[in-house]
Amino acid sequence: MNRSLNLKLALASLVGFFTIVASLGSVAQERESAPAYLSSLSPSSSSASLLPQEPQTLTLGAAPAEPVFLPVEEAYQLAAEQVGPNEILLLWQIQPGYYLYRHSLEFVATRNGEPVAVSNVLPPGLEREDEYFGKVEVYYSELAARLRFDAPLAGHALEVTSQGCADAGLCYPPRTQFFQLDATTAAQKSADSASVTITELAARDARQPAAERSTSSAPASFSVLSLMLMAAFAFAGGLILNLMPCVLPILSLKVISFTCSAPEVRRQHGVFYSLGVLCSFLAVALLLLSLRSGGQAIGWGFQLQSTGFVVALAYLFVVLGLSLSGLVQLGGARFMNLGNSLAERDGPSGSFFTGVLAVLVASPCTAPFMGSALGYALVRPPFEALVVFAALGLGMAAPMFALSHSELARRYMPKPGEWTEKLKQFLAFPLYATALWLFWVAGRQVGIDFMAATLLGALLLALGIWLWSSGGVFIRSVSVICLVIATSLALWRPELGEPGKSRLPMGAIAYSPERLAELRRSGRDVFVDVTADWCITCLANERAVLATDAVQDAFRQQDVVYMVADWTDYDPVIADFVESHGRSGIPLYVVYAGEKSPKVLPQILRKQTVLGALPNTTQPRLAVRN
Repeated sequence: MNRSLNLKLALASLVGFFTIVASLGSVAQERESAPAYLSSLSPSSSSASLLPQEPQTLTLGAAPAEPVFLPVEEAYQLAAEQVGPNEILLLWQIQPGYYLYRHSLEFVATRNGEPVAVSNVLPPGLEREDEYFGKVEVYYSELAARLRFDAPLAGHALEVTSQGCADAGLCYPPRTQFFQLDATTAAQKSADSASVTITELAARDARQPAAERSTSSAPASFSVLSLMLMAAFAFAGGLILNLMPCVLPILSLKVISFTCSAPEVRRQHGVFYSLGVLCSFLAVALLLLSLRSGGQAIGWGFQLQSTGFVVALAYLFVVLGLSLSGLVQLGGARFMNLGNSLAERDGPSGSFFTGVLAVLVASPCTAPFMGSALGYALVRPPFEALVVFAALGLGMAAPMFALSHSELARRYMPKPGEWTEKLKQFLAFPLYATALWLFWVAGRQVGIDFMAATLLGALLLALGIWLWSSGGVFIRSVSVICLVIATSLALWRPELGEPGKSRLPMGAIAYSPERLAELRRSGRDVFVDVTADWCITCLANERAVLATDAVQDAFRQQDVVYMVADWTDYDPVIADFVESHGRSGIPLYVVYAGEKSPKVLPQILRKQTVLGALPNTTQPRLAVRN
């Protein structure tokens, strides 16, 4: 039984691995950024360049192209330099078709954690009538701002906040950049004893005041203590991932297989399973880091924003469930000889690929502690990021590794028998439920017709695998036809209408950075919920906390605007908002009390947590239109 169980898990993981690798190509295509401009703007641009210009677009054949927007750090490139003993120059180079708001510019200087006075000199901007802000001044092409300090520059920290939009319609959330002004070395000060070096710090929470940051104004550098803390968070998050409903059945079956293994074989399987988990997390980390270095604003679970990946994962869960139910025998299929030979040549290979499968099926889940750890990892150097992801993998592998090496645990395990086969069949049902949920996510992303088509594809997939195991040239030809149709249905996309409007809960409004800024300037309190249909933790929090009468009544009584940012499909504006709060994944919950500093809530919500975070607003205010 042990060998058969390992074989089934290894074969299923291989099928899912190759299917999902094929679908990952669409992930990169759906997030393809605009091509880099061939030339940068000159600081001495002519006055004609101050006029709005059309942003670049991508075209395919004769079809009209949708505008493709640059990442915020490419659209607005900021450089700082010293121009006097107490004065620095901030120079923005603004790409064609983009502009900065004059009124959004904020400059906050601190020294030893205490705010200090700083004055600014801004040139006049181009007047325009804005849809959200009315009559405003904006800057095209470039902006040069001079800042004057009351004391020598060395030792100051500077926060620069800006906000811009594209003429094609996209507006970015406010962005805060951090700079540290340090005295130069003795060799560098030979020409000017008051000269400083200006260093831009790592990205932090764009709305967190400098006085409240745990490290006042030190440059982003390697910190063993911070790295150890984030690694501990990641390890704890990995432990909790084992309890997720899509992971637990796989691990339960692996534990059952330990009951009929010799101690040395059991320990060997535990080691190889742990290696499979660890290697998978490191592979995910390398993929994330490489995509982010290319300008992609992505984080944990980004692949679930690709409909192709969601359907491939749903098909995998269907195949796993059918295998556990005994309805299809994967081991008898010759078209899977790769997995068969792998498992038979080297027994631990099945355990290794079970670890790969466990990471794969855990991708829709975000456990407590994971958000902070992964948010830290994805803004740090690659070495630190890999350490955090490795800690996440070690946490997920730890329970299985401990069980495989513990004689005490083995003694308490019930002996195998008929009950193990019943349990195996029972554990198929959580996998079926997960598959149905993924089909529902695909339907929310594309439409009800697509969901029905992929459900038909799952039926044909099961039929095709069952026919293949029946043997015979004709029967297997029919099997191949079924599998081809199932794949075609997964790749088919119906005509898209206007998705997303029905996703908003009752009384909620859709997120936009402009609307959020408008509400905050008017003194409104806002609860921002960044969610997605593929995020299990998000759905659980909504059902158990946010959608309850107690929380909704509190929103109404305290006149709190409930704003939902739906990230089911990829949206660069929401990605920027998530990253601006130091996170790489969701859920993300932020409470804004007017223009005060926002408060980020834990990823696992409780009613008391939400109610306690709401500001006590008693004065009447105007209603918000949906």
